[in-house]
Amino acid sequence: MAGLATSFGSGAMTNSISEIEQAELLFLIGTNTTEAHPVIGYKMRQAARKGAKLIVVDPRRIELAEEADYWLRIKPGTDIPFINALMHIIIAENLYDQKFVEERTENFTALIETVKKYTPEYASELTGIPVEDLYAVARLYAGTDKAMAFYTLGITEHVCGTNNVMSIANLAMLTGHLGRPGTGVNPIRGQNNVQGACDMGALPNVYSGYQRVIDRAAQEKFEQAWGASLSDKPGLMIPEMFDKANTGELKAMYILGENPVLTDPNSNHIRSGLDKLEFLVVQELFLTETAEYADVILPAASFAETDGTFTNTERRVQRVRKAVEPPAGKTNWQAMLALCAKMGHPMSFGTAEDIFREMASLTPSYGGISYARIDEKGLQWPCPTSEHPGTPYLHAASFVRGKGLFQSIEHIPPAEMPDREYPFLLSTGRILYHYNVTTPYSAAISSLWSEEYAEVNPGDAARLGFATGDTARLTSRRGEVLSKVKVTDRIPPGMVWMSFHYGDSPTNALTSDAVDPVTKTGEYKVCAVKIEKG
Repeated sequence: MAGLATSFGSGAMTNSISEIEQAELLFLIGTNTTEAHPVIGYKMRQAARKGAKLIVVDPRRIELAEEADYWLRIKPGTDIPFINALMHIIIAENLYDQKFVEERTENFTALIETVKKYTPEYASELTGIPVEDLYAVARLYAGTDKAMAFYTLGITEHVCGTNNVMSIANLAMLTGHLGRPGTGVNPIRGQNNVQGACDMGALPNVYSGYQRVIDRAAQEKFEQAWGASLSDKPGLMIPEMFDKANTGELKAMYILGENPVLTDPNSNHIRSGLDKLEFLVVQELFLTETAEYADVILPAASFAETDGTFTNTERRVQRVRKAVEPPAGKTNWQAMLALCAKMGHPMSFGTAEDIFREMASLTPSYGGISYARIDEKGLQWPCPTSEHPGTPYLHAASFVRGKGLFQSIEHIPPAEMPDREYPFLLSTGRILYHYNVTTPYSAAISSLWSEEYAEVNPGDAARLGFATGDTARLTSRRGEVLSKVKVTDRIPPGMVWMSFHYGDSPTNALTSDAVDPVTKTGEYKVCAVKIEKG
């Protein structure tokens, strides 16, 4: 959404983690917070126990569903009709924030026309959510002064992920839940420093601070700073890289700290792409499934072996200090500098602080941040000057584009749904014990949860003859895996849920490589599979 590009384009929370305890209502959609983000999940529990209302929208009965005032068991892939129905009710009952809509938004008439057809009855058929719950949740969210919305990969990992995010923004603007403490649209970042990586330009279409490579002024600024000619053409997204590796158009790849063989959708496509590369460099801590394909393996340094900064999900830039020396004698940035020098572009950085200082000078949102200012406590961007205190919440006075733009968004079904041949819907996610893919490398973690379990509803299990602990063969149009079965009513009939942490049960051999057309994010949350005795 153009009006909220600074926060949503970068995936950052509009508000702060500390504001969770100020909120009167927490609206969670597509986020298993206690397992994927346990610190924030604990704060949500604290807020609920202090009296905040809790709405959980998830097809799976996650831990927070047990404490929710409303748990809405939505059918996967129907978030847009669900949110449109809430807005339909809010507009029909005149519950929206008229002052906010009139003064701070535009295109409201188009939104009205779009949501008009998403009656509670129609949306209930699509989503599986009872009509009375749609009314109750719409009235509660609209009628609460301080309501915070949270989402994660359950919203973005769909072919309509971008539209899902814009739908949530529509709902927040409609009800005035933006620009104040204890409100906002708050995507929780998936891993440590993902926010910082994106802020630093680790995306194919922007420099640091989301300055677009197609912007001639930005290009000239970075060319002057770096003493090099830069392309004005956006680079490739990860799925596009592997498509071109498979066709032979992309010849070489350098992978640092990623394990796409295990974590990317349709992993057999990933494997074949790596096989066809002429040259692969992997810089890693361990010999991962991806590193096994490498022509050259470079040693990586862990977070504890380097100095620098991390930027967390609430946009807070924090210092990281080296605790131990890296076994290889070089940090990751030092290895990259040595490589750049070999390739004919030497750089003179002596410390991590030198790099940060240069980056801040080129990045307006970081312009006022320095190591001295974040020595003890981090600062939240945007922080444009050395006197600026940082920004706990965004959009207080206006949006980036001036007025927020309501988007007319229609339901887009998943790319692949169950059918006669593949009758089950597979959805994937994380488990607390293996938040990142660490299974083969930590005996302590593996002792807590040592193998994959495909969660299956008791009714389906009885019909198929499965009991907990049995081995199942799961097959999709892309591949097959073996997994132990866990029989549980946390999962609705017709659905299977798996994590993707285990090399012995590589779930992403099954998942669809259909992607969101804007972000190229894979549709990990919906694909069709069949289950048989293993």
